[in-house]
Amino acid sequence: MMHFRRKYLNLLNCRLHKTITLTYLPGCNKLLHTSSSGDNPQVEINFSNGRKLNISVGKYARFANATAVCEMGDTAVMVTAVAKNKPQAGVNFMPLVVDYRLKNAASGRIPMNFMRRELGPSEKEILSARLIDRSIRPLFSSDYRTETQLVCNILAMDAIYSPDILAINAASAALALSDIPWNGPIGAVRLGLCDGEIIINPTRRELQNSQLDLVVSATKQNLVVMLEGKGNMVLQQDLLKAIKQGTREAYHIVQELDRLQRTFGKEKRLIEPSQANQMPADIVEAVRSMGEMRLRDIFQDSHHDKLSRDQAVNEVRSDVVDKVWSSYPSVEPVVITEEFNRLCKTIFRNLLFETSKRCDGRDFADLRKIQCQVDLYKPLHGSSLFQRGQTQVFCTVALDSQESAMKLDTVTALESGVKAKNFMLHYEFPPYATGEVGRIGPVGRRELGHGALAEKALLPTLPNDFPFTVRLTSEVLESNGSSSMATVCAGSMALMDAGVPVSSATAGVAIGLVTKYENDDTKHLEDYRVLTDILGIEDYMGDMDMKVAGTRKGFTAIQVDLKIPGIPLKVVMESLQKATDAKTKILDIMSTVIKEPRKIGKDCWPVTERLTIEPNQRLRLIGPSGINLKKLYLETGATVTALDETNFTLFAPSQAAMDESKEIIENLLVTKERIPDLDFGGIYSAKIIEIRDTGVMVILYPNMPPALLHNSQLDQRKVAHPSALGLEVGQEIQVKYFGRDPVSGFMRLSRKVLQPATGIVQTLQKPSSSPGDTDTKTKNSKSSPEDSSAVS
Repeated sequence: MMHFRRKYLNLLNCRLHKTITLTYLPGCNKLLHTSSSGDNPQVEINFSNGRKLNISVGKYARFANATAVCEMGDTAVMVTAVAKNKPQAGVNFMPLVVDYRLKNAASGRIPMNFMRRELGPSEKEILSARLIDRSIRPLFSSDYRTETQLVCNILAMDAIYSPDILAINAASAALALSDIPWNGPIGAVRLGLCDGEIIINPTRRELQNSQLDLVVSATKQNLVVMLEGKGNMVLQQDLLKAIKQGTREAYHIVQELDRLQRTFGKEKRLIEPSQANQMPADIVEAVRSMGEMRLRDIFQDSHHDKLSRDQAVNEVRSDVVDKVWSSYPSVEPVVITEEFNRLCKTIFRNLLFETSKRCDGRDFADLRKIQCQVDLYKPLHGSSLFQRGQTQVFCTVALDSQESAMKLDTVTALESGVKAKNFMLHYEFPPYATGEVGRIGPVGRRELGHGALAEKALLPTLPNDFPFTVRLTSEVLESNGSSSMATVCAGSMALMDAGVPVSSATAGVAIGLVTKYENDDTKHLEDYRVLTDILGIEDYMGDMDMKVAGTRKGFTAIQVDLKIPGIPLKVVMESLQKATDAKTKILDIMSTVIKEPRKIGKDCWPVTERLTIEPNQRLRLIGPSGINLKKLYLETGATVTALDETNFTLFAPSQAAMDESKEIIENLLVTKERIPDLDFGGIYSAKIIEIRDTGVMVILYPNMPPALLHNSQLDQRKVAHPSALGLEVGQEIQVKYFGRDPVSGFMRLSRKVLQPATGIVQTLQKPSSSPGDTDTKTKNSKSSPEDSSAVS
C-alpha cells in the first residue's frame, strides 16, 4: 500500500500529463484507480439523501499551490490557493483574502451593465466570500503570518444548487492538498427543513418552500467550525436537529478529503515562530511581573466602562513596554507589545474561571441594562433607539412605492429566485461609534455582513402582501459589542412604530465563549464558560461570537464565528439555550415600550389606493410619452403604477398629497355623464366633429373622446378623402360598433358595412374568341372612372 501511494504521489508531483482517478467504493477500504490522459484525482461523497458531491484536484491552474474543483449537479466551482513564500514582516494577524465571483458566463448570460462585463463584487459575492473566510480561518495557526489568497471561480451554474457551499468544500480540498500549513480539512453542507424533515443540500426550489436555510461547517470529531442560517421562526429542537445532522453529513466530506490528503497532499511548510515566541524567558518574566497585578486590578474593577478600561490598559502597556525596552534595548518595542497583549489576554480569560465574574461585574447569564424608545421625530415614518449597555443603535423606517424595490442583477436573481427586494436593511458603522477618527466612504464588508444578518432576522416577520417598499436604516451611535443584534431589536421596534404589520417582535443577542484546553491541545476541551450578551473586549479576548435572533416562537437568524478550530455539539446546544433565555428577557423589555404595530396612522405616513379606469381613458391618464404621470410626480410626489389594462396603483407620500393627486387625475378623466354601454354589432348615430385626411373624427355620445372613422370604413368604394363623399363637420351618419382594439383600446367603427354594394357584375366564364371581342374589350376599357373605382 505504501508503495502504491509513493508511486502515484511521485507521478502527481512530476506534473505528468497522465494523472490518476481515485474512486472509493462504499464499504471497501481499497483504492480503485484508472489511468488515462484526461482524468485527475477525485473523490465522490454520497450523502444520506442520495445526492452526490464530486471533488477533483490537479487538473486546472497548476501554478497555484493547489487547485480543487467541486461539482454538484451541473454546478462547478474552482478554488485556487496561493501563498507567498515568506511571511509578511511587521504583521501581527493572519493576512487571508478570499475572493468569490459569480460569473455571468457560468450561467450563459451577458452582463447588462454599460461595459457588458463583470464589474466590482456584488453584495451576494461579498457575503459568500465572508462565509468561506469564516469557515477556514479558525483552522490556521495563530503564528501563521504569510499572505494567502483563495480565489473562487464559478465554472458553471445550473440554478439548482448554490455554488457557495461548493466553494467552501473546494477551498477545504485546495488548502488540505497544498503545502500551506492548515489544520483541516473541513466539510460544509446546507440544510433545509420541509414538513419537519431535514433536507441535505436542498435545491433552489426546495429552499423557497423551506423553513430553514442553514450552512454548517464542521471538522473532525464532529466539531462545529461555523454556522450561518436564517429561518421562519424555527423551533429550538428543529434547529438543534439540523445542526446535528449537518455535522454528521459534513464528516463524510472530511473523511474523504483526509484520505485524498494522505495520498496526494504536499508536505506542509514549517511555520516560522514569531519573535514573541522566541523571546527570552527573563523578558517574558519582566513583562509579567510588571503588568500582571495591575491588569488584574483593571479587569476586576466593575466601575470601568469601555473607554476608561481601554485607557487604563493602554497606560499600563505604555509603561511596561518603555521600562522593559530600557532594560533590553536589543528587543524591538513591537515584540514587547505583542508579549504584553498575550499576557493581557491570558489574565482576562483566567479571571473568568477564577472569579466566575465578568469585567463589568455581571454573572455569565446576565444582560446589560436595556433602554428603548420609539417615535423620536415626527417627519420619520418610524424610528427607535435601542440602548444596551454602551451599545446604542438608532433605526429609521422609510416607506415608499413598490417601484422603489431593489432590482437584483441577473446572476443573483438566478441563484436566489428573487428578482426584486421590497425590504432592505442598511447598516452603518461610523468611526465615532468607537470614539475614533476615520474616513467615511463606501460600505465595507463588515457592514454588509452585519446588515445582511439583521435583515435575515427581521424578514420572516414581514407580510408578503405589504403594498410598500420598506427601507430600514440602522446607525450605530455607540458600539461596545453586538451592534448587529442591537440593530435587530431597534429595527423591530421601528417597523412596529411605522405601522408595518409584522407578525411579532424580534430580538437578538450575542453569546460568547472562553475555553481551556489540556496542555493547549485544541482537541481535548478541559473547561469552558458561556457568556451571555458579550462586551467588545469579551468578543476580542474570547473564542466565539454566536449571534442569535428570533421571536418568542422560534429562531429567525443565527451566525457563529469561532477563533478556535471547532467546538463540540454540547457547547453549541448550551449556547443556544442561553440565547433563548436572553432573547425572551429582551422581548419582555421591548414590549413595555411597544407591543404591536401602530394602528393609528401618522400624518407623514404614505398612502396607496387602487384606481380603475376605462380602457379608452388610459391614454388620457398617461399622456403623450407619460407626460401626465411625470407632471403628477413633480407636483405632488405621487406615482402611478400599472397593474393591467384598467387597474392602477396610486402611491402618495402623504394623505394630503393623495387628495391633491386624485383631484388632478379626476380633472384629466373628467366625465359629466356616465359612459353608456355599447353593444357589439350595434348601429349608432355618430356626429362628425373633425375632417382629416385619413378619415373623420366622430363621437357617439357627449363628452366622448373622439374616435377616428378611417377612410377605408367610410364607403364600399375606395375613398381618398372624406370630402369626396360630401361629409361635413356637424353632420350625423350611421356607423356600426365592433368593440375596441385589444392593443390600443380605440373604438372600431365602420360606415362601409351599412352601405349597399355597388359596382359592375363580373362573369367568371372565359369569353369566346370572335371578331367582336376586340370591340367588347375596347368598350369595357372606356368605362367611367366611377365604375373602375367601384370595381376596385
